[in-house]
Amino acid sequence: MEHFSLDEPIACVIFDCDGTLVDSEQLSHQALVATFASFGVAIDLQESLDHFEGGKLTDVLRQTCERYAVQLPIDQLEPRYRTLCHQLFEQSLQPTAGIEEVLKTLASQGIEMCVASNGPTEKMAHALTLTGLMPYFENRLFSAFDTNSWKPAPDLLHYAAMNMACPSQQCIFIDDTNRGIQAGINANMRTIHFNANPNALTTTHPLVHREYSAEGLRQLFSKAYVAISP
Repeated sequence: MEHFSLDEPIACVIFDCDGTLVDSEQLSHQALVATFASFGVAIDLQESLDHFEGGKLTDVLRQTCERYAVQLPIDQLEPRYRTLCHQLFEQSLQPTAGIEEVLKTLASQGIEMCVASNGPTEKMAHALTLTGLMPYFENRLFSAFDTNSWKPAPDLLHYAAMNMACPSQQCIFIDDTNRGIQAGINANMRTIHFNANPNALTTTHPLVHREYSAEGLRQLFSKAYVAISP
C-alpha cells in the first residue's frame, strides 16, 4: 500500500478511542489540570490542550512536568489522573457527534470494526459503555498494554489487524492525533486524520486522508469498496 485510496478493498476499520469515538479531549485535560492542582501545581487548560499529541500517559505526565519545570512522582500522578478521569467520564462523557451513524454505515456494509488505543482496555470499555457504543466493539478492544508498545510505533495496529484476521492493506485506521497518524504511517496502513479542529496540524503523507466531521467519514465509507471474505 503506497497511498490512500478507496479503490482498494476495506475489510476492517480500526478506530482510536479517546477523541475519535468519544468526545473525551476536554474532560481528559480537565482531569490533567485537576491532577496537577492536587499537587499544588497550576497548569493552564488551553495550554495543555494545545500541547497534547497523544501517546503513553506516563510520557504525557512527564512532559507536562518538564514543561512546568516541576518534579513530581509519576507513580502518584498516574493513579490520581486515572481516578479523576474516570469520575469526569461518569459525569459528562458523550460519543463524538455523529460517530454512531458512521458505525451503522460500516456495519450495514459488513465491514469489521475494532478499537486500538494507547489506553488500558478497562478505560476503553468504560468510555464505550458510557456512550452506548460498546455493542459495536464487544471483544474487539486492543490496548497498547497488550503489546507493550505505544503509538506511534506500528505494533498495536499490526496486532489489531492480526486479531481481526484482516491483512493490513485491507484496514483503515482512524485517529485524531498526529502521533496516532504516525502510527498508521509506520504500519503502512491507510489512515484518516479525523479532527474537527480546522487549525489542528496534520501530517502530510500519501497514506493519510483528512476528515473534519463524522458526516464526512460516513459519506466516505458509504462509497467504499468492501473486501469479500474468502
